[in-house]
This record gives sequence, structure tokens and C-alpha cells, in this order.
Amino acid sequence: MAHLSTILIPLAAMLGAGLFAGFAAGIFGIGGGFVVVPALFVVLPLLGGTPEAIAHVAIGTSAATIIVTSIRSLLAHAKRGAVEFEILRAWAPWIVVGDGIGVLLAGRVDGHVLTMIFAVGVFLMSLNFLLPKIGGKVISQDMPSGVARMGIAGGLGTFSALLGIGGGTIAIMVMTLCGRSIHRAIATASGIGTLIAIPSAIGFAIIGLKEGGLPWGSLGYVNIPAVIAISCMSIITAPWGVAAAHSLPAPLLKRVFGVYLIFIAFVMFRNALKM
Repeated sequence: MAHLSTILIPLAAMLGAGLFAGFAAGIFGIGGGFVVVPALFVVLPLLGGTPEAIAHVAIGTSAATIIVTSIRSLLAHAKRGAVEFEILRAWAPWIVVGDGIGVLLAGRVDGHVLTMIFAVGVFLMSLNFLLPKIGGKVISQDMPSGVARMGIAGGLGTFSALLGIGGGTIAIMVMTLCGRSIHRAIATASGIGTLIAIPSAIGFAIIGLKEGGLPWGSLGYVNIPAVIAISCMSIITAPWGVAAAHSLPAPLLKRVFGVYLIFIAFVMFRNALKM
């Protein structure tokens, strides 16, 4: 009975995280990493593994779950005609390059630093949505091109790979600053999550293959049971989040997103200080 409970408790937690991650992916245009990573910090220790390994497995596993979540969210947004596929095509090469750099950097950073990077990054990104003087600005009606696009898209890929997120938050910031509505920005950002997640998940699985102290069921820095459980649930709730995103007014949507990010930053700061 004790052995059964050690499996059922983390399984239930992963299924719950998947439900929430899918809804968050749909409503906010993110891959769900801001939900999945904090949840995995709680769940993965129940499957064994060292504290140092947990941070990397949480990031790598989050990236793998984003593949399914972001694709499901993207398809739901596309049915509403809100996705700007031209932006995805133009940004894809530089995102993938930056993604590879981020995975290599993550393999050289210890778990404490990786957790702190996640917390600081989330907090800074929340300001764009909570401060009207920042989030309400439109600096251009055109998306970045040339060197600017290369730098932003590459940096987006690097930063997102380090955090195990789909990069939707940064993409939404850039698109709203360039005159896109919050609804179209969220829809397009869901596709960016797919571009980031696939190479990230593969990279984390490879760089963690020879590492010790991994939680049960891990392939490198990707925990397979967690990926399956979370992905199955996120498929169900992602369309619900999409419907909510298109029904809420833009100012309210921005504030809800900002408050959510502040909460996640607090949780991760606390985790970093405990390590």
C-alpha cells in the first residue's frame, strides 16, 4: 500500500498540473512552463533524485510537455484566424539556434542558479503586464526585421531553453509593443512555444543521459511519466483557455497574466532559497 501511494500521489499532482498548464497555455499563449516547472519542483522529489538533478529535470520535462500543449493551443487559436504564421516562419531559424545555445548553457549551470534565473526572469516579465506605462506602449507598427529580429528571436530561444518555458511571454511583449492586439499576440505566441520546445526537449534528454541522481522514469533530464501525465491533461484544457482568452477584454487579460507571473516568481524564489 505504501508503494502504491508513492506512485499515486505524484501521478495525481502531475495530472492536476497538466490541467492547469493546458488552460494557461490557451489563455496566455504560453507553453505552460510557468505552471509545470514549479509543480515539478514539488512532485519530482517524490520520485527520487538529488536536489541538483531536480532543477534540470524540471526544466527539461517542462520543455517536453510544451510540445503537446503548445501545438494543441496553436490549432485552437488557428481555427479562430488569430495566428500570424508569417511571424512564426520568419522567427523560426533564429529561435532554434538560440534554443540550442540555451540548452548547452543550462547543462553548465547548477540547480540553484537555474532556479534563481527562472524566478528573476518571471518577475521582470510580469512588469510588462502590470504597469500600464510599460505594457500599454506601442513603439512600432512593424515587427523587428534583420539584425533586430535575429537578436530578439535568438535571445528568446536561449532564455526560454534556460527556463523550460515556451517563450510566449517574451513574444507577447514584443508583439504588443509592435502594435499587435493582445489576443493576436497570445495566439501567435502559442506557435513559438512549439518551435522552442522540440529542440529543447531533445537537447535536455541528450545532455542528461550520463548524469546520476535522476528521478525514477527519467530519460536524461526529461521525466517520461511526468510528460505523459501532464500532456494528456493539457490536451483537454488548452481549448478552454483559448475560448477564455478570446472572450476576456484585453486590459483584464494583461492584469491577470501579470498577477499570475508575480505568484510564480514568488514560488520559485522560495524554492531557490531552500536549495
